[in-house]
Amino acid sequence: MSEPLDLTSGQQAYLDAFISRFAQRTQQSKAYKDKYRVPFADMRGMLVFNPLTKEISYPIVARDADQAYIWDLDGNEYLDLTMDFGANLLGHKPPFLLEALHAQIDAGMPIGPQSKLAGEVSVLVSELTGMPRIAFSNSGTEAVMTALRLARASTGRNKVAFFETSYHGHSDATLAIPGPDAIGVPAYPGVLDKTVEASYVLSYGDPEALDFIQAHGRELAAVLVEPVQSRNSTLQPVDFLKELREITERHGIVLIFDEIMTGFRVHSGGVQAMFGVQADIVTYGKIIGGGLPIGLVTGRERFMDQIDGGYWQFGDDSMPGVEMTFYAGTFCKHPLALVAARAVLQHLRQQGPDLHLALNARVDRFAHKVNAYFEENDLLPRIQNFGSIFRFNLPRRRSRAFVKGFPLEMELLFFNLLERGYYRWEGGISFISTAHTDAHMDGYFAAIQESIEALQEAGFSFRDL
Repeated sequence: MSEPLDLTSGQQAYLDAFISRFAQRTQQSKAYKDKYRVPFADMRGMLVFNPLTKEISYPIVARDADQAYIWDLDGNEYLDLTMDFGANLLGHKPPFLLEALHAQIDAGMPIGPQSKLAGEVSVLVSELTGMPRIAFSNSGTEAVMTALRLARASTGRNKVAFFETSYHGHSDATLAIPGPDAIGVPAYPGVLDKTVEASYVLSYGDPEALDFIQAHGRELAAVLVEPVQSRNSTLQPVDFLKELREITERHGIVLIFDEIMTGFRVHSGGVQAMFGVQADIVTYGKIIGGGLPIGLVTGRERFMDQIDGGYWQFGDDSMPGVEMTFYAGTFCKHPLALVAARAVLQHLRQQGPDLHLALNARVDRFAHKVNAYFEENDLLPRIQNFGSIFRFNLPRRRSRAFVKGFPLEMELLFFNLLERGYYRWEGGISFISTAHTDAHMDGYFAAIQESIEALQEAGFSFRDL
């Protein structure tokens, strides 16, 4: 929650007028929040709650979506810069995906028998990522939970290490911040000390973290890494990752890459392929589902065999040779998610590297242009990006994995951009799809300029945040 702030009379007058105008423009989204406030428990609208903007602290409620656009309940049109929290790489409603989904709905959605699609999707994932074995889950959070279980089962060790400013979903085991001696302590109420004290939380990219892992190598089951952190994307420590790979191999520690955000978005092979560092287990999600819920746990045979006992065949005396841990889920191979995954993967394979190269270059140009404007005008915000993932950042502000609120000036900038028809969710990370064009990004740049100039005229500074 942001700290209360004393405003000048000019700033207060601007704020009052803006809140009134914005609330009128989005009145049906606000009415929706009020109507369902009691039965519907939801954190949206509370991520960056500020008493000064309380009257417009509600999420925009969507009515329709198509290509790069969404429309809210009031009929307002927005260029969508959230794209389903990064799950949508190909724009809303691509025809090939709709066709596949409609055909599967007509065929039915049995989930009791084995899916006829799971094997084919597994092969496609393996071809693109280089990971030999694949298991399905419903979300990235579940995929990470399973990856950690596999690491502990295969090593017989309990401790894991991960890094500050990374995000690995909302399971209790990863909702930790560093305490004394880097031992994890709960980041939120309801997370038990005992749940996170088996974790070490280290500083990403810091050589001292490598020394720590080296010193604790015999007790670590896994090191869990978001190789390019979605909350701190300018930190891309390739040499750190390569040395981490050497240390983990030397000590028999399972190296897990969390590529829920970056997998299939920045490169068909993810950060593994871009940086030339291979992990033991890699988790994926988001994009592969084409907007439907899905997660993947992928990895080398010695770890993934713990799910099904390993290789055996009919017609001889072969038997499962690996002790199994438990893994299950009713909807882990839902026919709609799998048919969407097959369509997305086939599309990525057909398009080849040019799809990602063009998309990454588009956002690189946008970030460079916006940051040049900020620098020329001595303004503090910056755009951080990694491929088609980007966010606003303040250089003097320590990035955290979880939203803690921006200064009022930045909150008002984001509200101004919403009013001008550019939608980004409250958590701040933006994602671009193949449906976005250079013209779209030029329009967004112009809206940023117009919004900042309007706020400066009202007495809000972007030079001391």
